[in-house]
Formats: sequence, C-alpha cells, structure tokens
Amino acid sequence: MSTEQHTFTAEVQELLNLMVHSLYSQKDIFLRELISNSSDALDRLRVEAHTDSSLLPDSDLEIRLEPDSDGRTLSISDNGIGMSREELVRDIGTIARSGSREFLTALKNKPSSQEQESAGATADLIGQFGVGFYSTFMVADRVSLTTRRAGSNSATCWESTGDGTYTLADTDRKHSGTTVTLHLKATDEEDGRRDYTDTFVLKDIVKQHSDFVGHPIRMKVERQEPVLDNTGQPVKGVLPKTVVEDEVLNSMKAIWTRTRSEVTDKEYNEFYQHLCHDWQDPLATIPAAMEGTFNARILLFIPTKAPFDLYHRERVTKGVQLYVKRVHIMDDWKALLPEWLRFLKGVIDCEDLSLNVSREILQHDRQVKAIRNFAIKKTLDEIERLRKDKPDVMLNVWREFGAVMKEGLASTNEFRDRLLGLLFCASTHDTEPTSLDDYLSRMDDSQEHIYYLGGTSLEAARQSPHLESFTRRGIEVLFFADPVDEFWLETDLSYQGKNFVSISKGELDLEKSQDSESNKPQDDTDKAQFDGLLGTLRTHLQDDIKEVRLSGRLTDSPACLVGDTNDTSPQLEQMMRQLGQDPPKTKRILEINPEHPFITQFSSLHARDSEDPLLKTYAELLHGQAILAEGGTLPNPSAYSRVVMEVAKQAISRNVETGPGASSTDNSQSEST
Repeated sequence: MSTEQHTFTAEVQELLNLMVHSLYSQKDIFLRELISNSSDALDRLRVEAHTDSSLLPDSDLEIRLEPDSDGRTLSISDNGIGMSREELVRDIGTIARSGSREFLTALKNKPSSQEQESAGATADLIGQFGVGFYSTFMVADRVSLTTRRAGSNSATCWESTGDGTYTLADTDRKHSGTTVTLHLKATDEEDGRRDYTDTFVLKDIVKQHSDFVGHPIRMKVERQEPVLDNTGQPVKGVLPKTVVEDEVLNSMKAIWTRTRSEVTDKEYNEFYQHLCHDWQDPLATIPAAMEGTFNARILLFIPTKAPFDLYHRERVTKGVQLYVKRVHIMDDWKALLPEWLRFLKGVIDCEDLSLNVSREILQHDRQVKAIRNFAIKKTLDEIERLRKDKPDVMLNVWREFGAVMKEGLASTNEFRDRLLGLLFCASTHDTEPTSLDDYLSRMDDSQEHIYYLGGTSLEAARQSPHLESFTRRGIEVLFFADPVDEFWLETDLSYQGKNFVSISKGELDLEKSQDSESNKPQDDTDKAQFDGLLGTLRTHLQDDIKEVRLSGRLTDSPACLVGDTNDTSPQLEQMMRQLGQDPPKTKRILEINPEHPFITQFSSLHARDSEDPLLKTYAELLHGQAILAEGGTLPNPSAYSRVVMEVAKQAISRNVETGPGASSTDNSQSEST
C-alpha cells in the first residue's frame, strides 16, 4: 500500500497548537507519557498471551531508549502489543479515544491568571496514545512511529510534523511492538527543553517519573574502563577504553504492591530514605490496600522530625506522591490528604483512577474522595496503635506534628472525635503531656466540664492568676499554647459528654466542684463596701475594659482580666493583626480580689477621698499588672512605664518622710501601694 496523507481532526489540531505554544512548560513529561504507553502495550500483550502464547516475543518484555546525539533523535521502543493500521488512524488521528472535547475546552478556558497552575498542567496528565502522545511535539519538530500488531506480519509507519496532517505507509518491523522516534528541537534550557540525547538527562527523567514501572527500561550507556595488566592493575600511560553496555534505568521495585508480610522493616526504611531523601528511619510505616469498588494501595510514613517548611504555604519538601498503575503523576497533591496530615510522606497508587483528566476534575472525583478517606482512617488507626503499644513514640509524633493535627479540629469533619482522642497537652497535673482520657480518669465525679487555659506560651499559662482558685481546689486544668489552638477552641467541642470551658472566660461557678469554700465575699454587706471602688475603676478604665467585678477565681493575685464566653481571645486578635486583618478591639472584664492587701488599701484610699488623683494612677497600674500577669502585651508600654515610676516615686517619698523609725504597719501599707 502506498503512502497516504491524512488530516487530524479539528480537536487534535487545536490541541497540538495549545500543547506546543501554551499548555506544557514541564517538557520532560513527554518521556513519562511515552514510557507509560509502552508499559500499557506490554501489559496488554501479556494479557492476550494467556490465550495465545505465540504472541510473546522470544526476548524479555522491555522498553528501550535509544538516543542519537549526532542525528539529534531519541527513540522509545517496546516489544508489546503494537497497533494495526486501523488502530493507528483511530488512536492517533483523534483525541476522542483517550480524551474528550470537554477536556480540551477546560484547557482553553483556564484563566490566564493561573499561570503557575498552567505551568504544572503537565503533571496533571497521563496518556494512553492520545493526549500523552501529542506531548512529543513540545520537544520534536517531527515524530515518526513504526508499529506492528502482535499476530500480524505487516507493519505501518506513521509520521507527522504536527502541522495538522500525518502520513501512513507500509514498512518492515522484525518483531511486534512500537518504536516512536523524535527528531528533536534544539536544546533551550530557558524554555525548559533539555538535551534529550544526553544519557544523564534521560536517567534523571526516568528516575523521577517512571522508576516503578513494572517493565525494565533499558538504554545502552558508555563507561570508561581502565586497561589492566596481568596482575589486574591499571596499565600506566594507557587511556581507559570505552565500554558500551545495557543499563536498566528503573528499579521496578514498587514496594507498595507487596503485602506487609512480604516486606521487612529494613526494606520499608530503605524505601522511605530513598523516596524522601531522609537519613533517619520513619517513626511509623502505614501500608494498606483498598479493594472493592475502587482499588488503590497506600504506603505512608510518619517522619521522625518535622521538615523545615511544614508551616510554609509553598512547601519545598515532597509529601505524598500520586501514582497511577505505578507511574508517577504528581508530587504533594493536596487532594490526596487533608492539610492537617501534610507531614505524611509516601505513595498512593490508584489502579482505577481516570487517566486523561486534569487536576480540577480529579479534585472532585469520587474515587479520589474514597481513597482520601481510606488513607486518613488508616493513618489514624496507626497513630492510635502507637498510643496503645508505643506511648513514647506517640509522644514524639505529637511533639513534632501535634500542632498540625490540631488544625483538623478547627473545621467540621468526620474525624474530629478521633482527633480529640489522640490529643495530648500539658496540664497542671504533671510536666508530661496528658491525654483527654487520662484527664477524665482523674476528674472528680462532681466536675462537669473540661477546664483549659490558653496563652501565648506554656510558661505564661502556668503562671497565670486564673489558675489560683483551681489549684487551691485541686481541679486539673489543661494548657493550650499553640497558635492553632485559638481557632479550634473557639468552636463548640465536647469529649465524652464533657464540654471544653475556658477558665479565662465568663463567670465560673466552682461551688459544685470539690468543697463549698469560695473566695467570693460571703454576703451582700461585704460586696457593698467595694461598690464605690468598682465604679471608680470603671470610670478610669472605660476605654480599655467593659466591666469591673469582684472575682471568685483569685486567691493570691490582686486582679485578672477575663472575657465574656463568646469573646475573641487576645491571642487570636493578635494573630489576626499579624495576618494583616484589623479586628475590632474586644474589651475585657477586670476582676479584682477583695482579699488582696493592695485591693483593701485601694478601697480604703477610695473611701477617704473618691476624687484623689492617685486613684487613676493605681487603676492603670492594676490594669497593666493584670495584662502582664497573663503573659499579654501592654498596648502602650511607655505610658505604663511612667505609671510604674510615678508609684515608685511616691513609695520612696513616703519612706523618706517616715524615716527609719516608721512603724511596720506604715511600711507594709507603703509597700502594698
């Protein structure tokens, strides 16, 4: 049959134009596409050979790369199923076989503002012959394809320059299979087009994208071998000889396809170190297979140390990689796992995932959602196992990644209760972190809530005056000092029927817990004597606080600041400002301890002269002290410094006036003020 010229369908012409000029920036991906096609062809041949063994070639099934630097060509060959002339026209001449008009439309309509996403569009696609095959025109001026269908004696040559037409001609091919030969464009590093006749470049691409393809990818490579004498030593002055040998470029060791019983811990650790470039062994390994409606395998690892960019929006280190039928598709695809598990490393290999679809379509694919939930459940199962069987390892996991996992508590999802069960935090009970289950086991039967205290740091929380009444009553309080805590604690959460209650918000009634002893004034007569002072404090501090009241939570400190139950915490306000937001100022409530010497003397001074200008100074001193006592930041440090110096000056003046013979009562009063 003579040479025939054909015209691509309109969709293919349009796609070729997009692909060459705008779609792909990661041009190395063409080799992954062609290797994937060859791997599929080898698999199909192996399946058909079950019923007709004569289809199998005499040699091993393989994929071969043949670069030619002088001729500027690269050939990718396989001895797989091959194609007939009719299949060539059907599969290469139209996009409908492996893509769709909708796919092309989605590419064309991608907003120009999403240049960064477009740059990574290559990594979102994997082809059978069709979309993937057309990527060859990014790097080649002309592409020829020679193929022979297994069981047939005739071969066909397909050739095109990507200009909208292609030719078909009869040819000879000794064995079944396909050879794609690319007549390469000039190397252009700025445009992302490397030298694809360089064996080192080809090795790098195969290692990155096709290392786990189940068939050997071979290439002849040159190496220098010294000339040896009779004793086996290199002969001096004689140049090494060039030896050409076959080298297998891919490992083919897709360890995740084997069951847990078939793999040793050492093999898992070696794979982790190879995959993640980490010199340490992982804390835990999570292999699992999903079988049923959808088939997938996961192999996840919990690292020993958190990566340096764990909290960076644009991470550098790779997370969980997506494979389809052992072919690498993309790194760190966020649809695979939620952000609160972004510390995981490893592989998810989806057997049934659609091949020729974009990232946006995959994002909503129900198969992906099912695999995602499966991976989350298996990860939480493993962490729960560590908690029961290896508590020391579990604590290490929580120290490194607990703050990230708590991000999952800030949004409504089906895993919140399980995450709460894994929660560890510091408490007043001990210096070591405690779990919520252990906290509940130590609770008094009369305690109705889980009490906690947030803060800018653990040290500041441990010194907070809000703890005083709880410490005296022996009620354990949990500490939450991670920035993320401010977000999830704002939601209504409960655990085992117990609500979380902040001891720095609202009015606390501890009468039902422990004994009936209280720090509150015993009757209305005692309260009344402070009414005037409370009103004066409200007047002098009205720009900073919403209310002043007597406290039932203080035993040693003169005052503290508390919020209403639904108020935004100061820590959250500060974080919002750091993020460039401008939240409205939340005024808090000043609670004073009526039994503290400073407050009693303050009340006496007010009783003598409610117009004394010193009252304003002492009010500002008290308010600033309450901010500092909880580890907060003064709104105006210089103004507060002047207040402190004013009070110090008065104390020194009083001591000078009274002299060394002053009574102890006078001295104690001076010190308290």
